[in-house]
Amino acid sequence: MIISCSNDDDSGATDNDNPVVIDNPNQDVQEFIWQGMNNIYLYKNDVANLADDRFATFDELYTFLNTFDNPEDLFDGLLSSQDRFSFLVDDYIALENSFSGISQTTGMDFNLILVSEGSDEVLGFVRYILPGTDAESKGITRGQFFSSIDGEQLNTSSDFNELFSRSSYEVGFVTIENGVITPDENVTLTQSEYTENPVLLAKTIDHDGQKIGYLMYNAFTGTFDQELNEAFANFNAEGVTELVLDLRYNGGGSVTSAVRLASMITGQFEGEVFSKEIWNDEYQAFFLSEEGGNGESLVNRFVSEITQFDENGNQTGAIPINSLNLTNLYVLTTDRTASASELIINGLDPYINVIQIGEITTGKFQASVTLYDADGFSRTGDNLDTSHTYAIQPLVLVSANKNDVGNFIDGLVPDVSLSENPLDLGTLGEVDEPFLEAALDYISNGTVLGRKSPGLPYQTIGESKMFSPTYQRMYIDDFNQRSK
Repeated sequence: MIISCSNDDDSGATDNDNPVVIDNPNQDVQEFIWQGMNNIYLYKNDVANLADDRFATFDELYTFLNTFDNPEDLFDGLLSSQDRFSFLVDDYIALENSFSGISQTTGMDFNLILVSEGSDEVLGFVRYILPGTDAESKGITRGQFFSSIDGEQLNTSSDFNELFSRSSYEVGFVTIENGVITPDENVTLTQSEYTENPVLLAKTIDHDGQKIGYLMYNAFTGTFDQELNEAFANFNAEGVTELVLDLRYNGGGSVTSAVRLASMITGQFEGEVFSKEIWNDEYQAFFLSEEGGNGESLVNRFVSEITQFDENGNQTGAIPINSLNLTNLYVLTTDRTASASELIINGLDPYINVIQIGEITTGKFQASVTLYDADGFSRTGDNLDTSHTYAIQPLVLVSANKNDVGNFIDGLVPDVSLSENPLDLGTLGEVDEPFLEAALDYISNGTVLGRKSPGLPYQTIGESKMFSPTYQRMYIDDFNQRSK
């Protein structure tokens, strides 16, 4: 990302001839945080301490910064009450790896739920297993329950971040029958560095004389857009005429990848508006003024190619997108479906018939960008402070569709309501898996027959992906092509 202002010219502060001596070991990091938020934060106008004229001198700014014990407290203190998603990291290397799908993992993706309403006991259940991981080698499968880690029974007071960040831990699995929880085997799982292909499943199903594509896509990771495109090439070759897009566990990611996926699903709308961006007042005015008022850089359009870049960010070529030219799309969602996943649903809605099956989504319609402590806040900018690895990921824009629909703070409401039952998850990609079965019913009959299964009242309190720096994020990854 490049912003053509230096680290010391963002505020209204001016140098003093007699500066106040302040003993604040975090001052440099905190000054970077304040200046980054003052520059580009979407909700800057909500926060009085981010106003350009808030501090008349740097001494006033530094005195303010010194009232916070650490960078984390400062960042939290600069957030608007309507912001649920901006975040700060103290290790931008891990953040960058996460954006590329690289993380430390056992390979067990799970959800954490309350045992029953009003209880403080917590159960975990496995949603899927990543191929080639320790969890796969140990035979862990979707639908298994666990209640303890390293012998500690899980409850609402457990420190989940600490438990699941251990390099190795013993999982205490249990069985549930007629509401009775019984201890089962204990399995030790070890974390290792893993690069996750977000295209977990892509297959063609022959159903009622139709070729129906099924795609489980778990993150908008730009480094795997070519693999995503190859999946659509296979759909084309197999004559797919309908598509079930499974975004149940997809918390978002790259806006560019979302545009590309939308273009693969369709293809007949090349060059038309997929989504619009609304920034803070200063940036919005800047983008409009630099283009004579047409605001083209505020628009994301359907594309026909995947642009390729080398490790230095230089364009090296392009690959044609494999498009299905569909007029219907069946999207599977849960309350964990967020960000770029919601962008797909909202962005395609004005163009094709999008049938949403499942739960109300998260309601994240904003995107963020990574700011580093350097001139222009760029990772490759001059004067990068190498004494720390803090970075901020503030919300910078609201995303709306062609018809200016956005701000769905309460989430996107499904056309067909359906919730996952942990006691009856089924096998992903199989025609009798409840969510996929519902989509196939709808394609064939225009209705969902549903299935009866034993209920397990529960409240979701977390998931494995919440321990990732990019949990439920939508981010701009081509901002280096813009400037202010």
